[in-house]
Order: sequence, then structure tokens, then C-alpha cells
Amino acid sequence: MSEQDNLPKADGILEQNTKQQEGSKTEASENTTSENSSDQTEVKDTENKAVAIPSNVSDQLIERPSESHTEIPAVEAKQDETVSKEASAAVATETSSEEKKKEAHVEEIEAANAEDAEDESNSERHELESKDYDKMSMDALVEELEQLNAQKKVQTIKSQVDEIKAEFNSKFEELLEEKKEEFLSEGGNEIDFYFSTPAKKRFNTAYKAYRNAIKTYYKARENDLKSNLDKRLEIIEEIKGLINVEENINTTYKHFKDLQEQWRTAGPIPRDVYNNAWNSYHHHVEIFYDFLHLNRDLRDMDFKHNLDQKLKIIERAEELAKDDNINRAFRELQVLHKLWKEDLGPVAKEHRDEIWDRFSNATKAIHDKRQAYYEDVDKAKEKNLERKEDIISKIEEVALDASNSHQAWQKKIKVIEALREEFFNAGRVPKSANDATWSKFKSAVRNFNRKKNTFYKDLKKDQYENLEKKKALIKIAQDNKDNEDFESTTPLMKKIQSDWKKIGHVPRKDSDKIWKQFKAACNHYFERINAERNEANKELMVAFEKKQDLLEEVKALKLSGERKEDLKTIKDLIEQWKTIGHVPSNKRSIDGKFNKVLDGLFGQLDMDKSKVEMIKFENKLESLAQPNDTRLLDNEQNFIKKRIDELKGEINQLENNLQFFSNVDESNPLVKDVLKNIDKQKADLSTWEDKLRKVRSMY
Repeated sequence: MSEQDNLPKADGILEQNTKQQEGSKTEASENTTSENSSDQTEVKDTENKAVAIPSNVSDQLIERPSESHTEIPAVEAKQDETVSKEASAAVATETSSEEKKKEAHVEEIEAANAEDAEDESNSERHELESKDYDKMSMDALVEELEQLNAQKKVQTIKSQVDEIKAEFNSKFEELLEEKKEEFLSEGGNEIDFYFSTPAKKRFNTAYKAYRNAIKTYYKARENDLKSNLDKRLEIIEEIKGLINVEENINTTYKHFKDLQEQWRTAGPIPRDVYNNAWNSYHHHVEIFYDFLHLNRDLRDMDFKHNLDQKLKIIERAEELAKDDNINRAFRELQVLHKLWKEDLGPVAKEHRDEIWDRFSNATKAIHDKRQAYYEDVDKAKEKNLERKEDIISKIEEVALDASNSHQAWQKKIKVIEALREEFFNAGRVPKSANDATWSKFKSAVRNFNRKKNTFYKDLKKDQYENLEKKKALIKIAQDNKDNEDFESTTPLMKKIQSDWKKIGHVPRKDSDKIWKQFKAACNHYFERINAERNEANKELMVAFEKKQDLLEEVKALKLSGERKEDLKTIKDLIEQWKTIGHVPSNKRSIDGKFNKVLDGLFGQLDMDKSKVEMIKFENKLESLAQPNDTRLLDNEQNFIKKRIDELKGEINQLENNLQFFSNVDESNPLVKDVLKNIDKQKADLSTWEDKLRKVRSMY
């Protein structure tokens, strides 16, 4: 490609043009291409209409076989004889050279500028931030779409809207499949399944608003773009006709300059004919300049001006090649190419290749840096792909875990939720792998959800069985809650409470209801028992107060010194204590205090210790015996049995020890001590055996 593809207006001050461009044209950036989603048919049709070329244009804009530029036609036979054959040959030669030089880095700039041709405000798209939409929740994505609709021009937000739509649909589709699996696992019919969320409804509303706005925008632009194209085609025809006009060359040149000014202000045209129209315009401008060889001063003045301004453009492009902000440099480079193409005309032939090569090289330097930047981005995406594939493998491993309890599944669900979050935060992957990665992720999650749903489906079956068991216990509780036979009913009520705890979970929707029913029946019964006990407790408190008075009397007792009389007095006091009866369980310590006072009184009597021990023990048993409660007696009996076994063991050990003294006289002090100890232990054994018989008699 050569500078001929970038030759417009031939006069004006570059600095002034640059200032104007910064005010409007430098904002031209993002395209206003049609929506590419599956539900945007209307918008596509509108856009196709917006760029339609009238039938008469095809005769004026002839596309080259290898690119979208206008092929330079041969000089018409009826041209003014002042147009030399050498000029026509030169144009043809330059065309051939340009096609050889056309490179990707220039085509990229041309394509970007062509996209901006329809609306100069499209440049605002370059200022819009592309966010990490893949890391946003559905609610956050909806908010982003609503803000774009409200705050930005509709023709500048296509890229962002497409990304938001793709991410929202992916996330909602995953949620939809999960809910559908749950619905089907619970026995639902697929035809009856429906699911939506508030976020989905908001998204549909916001996206519909965007579609309507973009449709309205393109419809409004359609007629203007066609009209502007017709104006430009008429200008080209007038320039073509200038070489056939027989008039003063200065008059013709002034007419030519007027046509150039009209061209500059003719307005935007459809982007798909942008390069063709400009190339056709440049072609006929060059023919006119060749025609000006009759007045070289005018032509050389324009050539010099254009050369000076293009050199300034080249210098700026070379500075941009050193800028580390790749995107900013590329955007400004677009503006420079637009100036080169639209605001400046040709230069002298001997400079054309030189300055174009220099401009092209600066462009290529920026292009190469931009390509390197995107290669780094691609490498980062490859790493993200590896991370996502690793996450998918972990999800598959969790799905293979054979643990099959509710607790285990709850743990696995938390792990999967964390892995899903990690997947969405892992960043973007190469576009070529995006669909496959997403499909693999969905498949892994779907497989896990199916296993989870199968488990909980079976679990619900067990829960319904548990529900029936608990309902049976509720019936028992309700049938017995007013039973007056406390002695037989209380163990039954305690048993069904224990059985309730062992049955297990029931469906959540029934859990609270049946628990309240069961609890109400049990509470009703035990509250009745407590009421009975409260009444009995009043009598026990009276007994406690009487025992307190008697205890004080016993403490003040002075024995006479006559054993029989004192023994009778003590026994009478014991009998009075027994007659008073039981006291509340939390007041039973008074019995211990009474026994302690008795120990002091018996200690003052000259009596056999075993008899005293039995009298005291009988009094103790009276305090241990409780109505409908044998636990204290049971504990005492177990203690006595254990003590009897210990004494028997000690006696047996002592008797075995005597075998070592078989040849020793019984008068030996050691033998006498052993025999004495054996007699003592046997006496104690006899006392404990009497106690055991006494305890057993209390049942």
C-alpha cells in the first residue's frame, strides 16, 4: 500500500486540522456494527439497511479483486488532451506498487477508521472500560448493563453489552440446569419446569431497552448516511469533469478547492463503502493534479504543503512508537492515519514512496508492540485455562467421592461452591477454548448435582418413613397424656421420648409441625405429674420443719447415765424421726445431721458396737427409702455387696497367710495378731451381711 490510498484534501493548515480533529474526529473509535446475538435479528436488518449502497454507486466505486478499495480506472478516452499518457501510466504503476506494499498493520488501522466513518462520536468506545465481567455475579452484571444504557451512547457500548450478555447467560444457564435437575429428581415432569429470578427479569428488561435503542439509532442514521454518500459521489463526478472544462486554470483550481471543501464537510457515509469512496476520490484528485502540470506552481505549492504536514505526522507516529501505553498509542495512530488520508493531499512523486515507507514503518512498530501485548494477554489466558481445567478436575474428583451421609454431602456441597467461585474468578481463557471449557465445567457440575440429587431423593424416602414412625409416637403420647396411672405410664412416656431421638430426620416442611404436636402431648402429661408432686412437696416441707425441731431437741438431750434408760430414750427419738416421714430431696441432708448427733449419743453408751451400728443403719435406711424411687436403696445395696466381697477377700488372704505359720505355736505374737485380725474381719462380715438382709427387706 502506498500513500495514494491516503490522499484527501490538498490545502489547509495541519495544526488547525489537528485541533479540529481533537475536538471531534479523534473521538471516532468504536464501531457501530450490528448486534451479533441470536435474538437481534431486527437490529441486524436495520444495520444492513443503514449501509446499503444504491445501485448507481456500484458503477462508480469499483472494488479491487484483492481488497475493498476502488480500482483505479483507465483514463477515459474523452479526457482533455492535456492529461498526458505518462500520467495515466504513472497512476497504473503506483497502483501496482501499492498493492505489493499493502500490509496487515496498515489494514488494521484502515479497518478501525472505516468502522468510525458512520458516526464521529463512536470514538467514545475507546474510553469505555472493559471490566472483568466473568468475575461478577448476575446482579452485578445487570447493574452494569443498566448503567451503560443510562450513561453511555448506545452505539459505543456494543462490545461491553455482548460480554455482559454472554456472561449473564452462562451463569443463568448453569443455575437453570441445577434447578431443573432438582425439579426432576423430586419427581417433576420436564414439561412443567419453569424457573426465573428477579435478576433475570431485570436483565431481560435492560437488554430489550438496549436493542430498541440501537434499532432506533440505526434507523435514524440510515437516510443521512445514504444522502451523504450521494453528495460525495456527485463531488467525485464533478472533480472528474474538471479536466474537461475549457476555462482559465486558476478558475478551475478554485473550483477544485471548493469541491475539496464540500467533500470535507459532506458528513459520514456507510462504513462498508468508506474506503472505496475515499480511494475513488483520491484517484481523481491525483488525476487532477497531474492535469495541473500546465501550472506547476499551484501543484508544487500544494505538494510542498502536504509534504511538510505529512512529515510532522510521521514524527508524531515515531514518538508514539516509544509510548508504553499501547492502547493510547494505537488510538492516536488512528487519528494520524485519518489526517493523512482525509485532510492531506498527495506529495511529489519522488517523495511518495519514501515518506509512506517511513510512516508505514512507524505504524508497524506500534502494531508489533500491540501484537506483543496481546500475545502476553494470550499467555495469561492460557494460564487461566490451565487453572480452570485443574478446577474442573477437582470437581470431578469430588463427584467421585463415595462418602454417602448427609454430613459428607453437605461438606462436598461447600467444596463445590468454593470451586465454582474459584472457576469464575480464574479469569478469561482463549476464545478458541472458551466454549469447550465452559461445556466441560457445566458437565462436571451437572454430574455432581445429579449424584447429590439422587442421594437426597433417597434420603427423602427415608425421611418420609421416619415421618410415619414419629406420627405413631405422637399418637401414643396423645392417647396417654391424661392417663392417671402414673406408675405405668411414666416409663412409657420416657421410652417414646427416647425412641423419638433415635428415629432420625423427617422432611423439613413437617419437622416443626410434628415436633410441636409431640412436645405438647408429652409436656401435658409431665406437667400433670409435676402438679401432683408439688402437692406432695407441701407435706414434705411440713415434715422437714418437724425434723428441724426434733433435731434441736436431740442436740440438747442429756443422757442419765443409765444404759437401758438412755437406750430407750434414743430409740424413742429415732422412732419419732421415722414417724415424721420423708422430706424434700434437696433437704435430705438433715438426716445426715440427725445421724451424726446419734453417733455422739451412742458413743456415750456402754454397748456392743455391732448392735449400735445396726440401730444407726436401720435409721439410715428409713431416710433412703423413697416412694416410687428405689435408686438410693439400690446404691446402698450395691455398696454393701462390694464391702462383703472385700471382707471375704481379706479373710481368705489372712487364712492363707496362716499356712506359712503351720509349725509355729499359736502363742507366737505374729500368729496371734493374724488370728485376732481374722476374728475382727469375720465380725465385720457378719454385721455387713445383717445390713444386706435389712436392705433387702425394705423392697
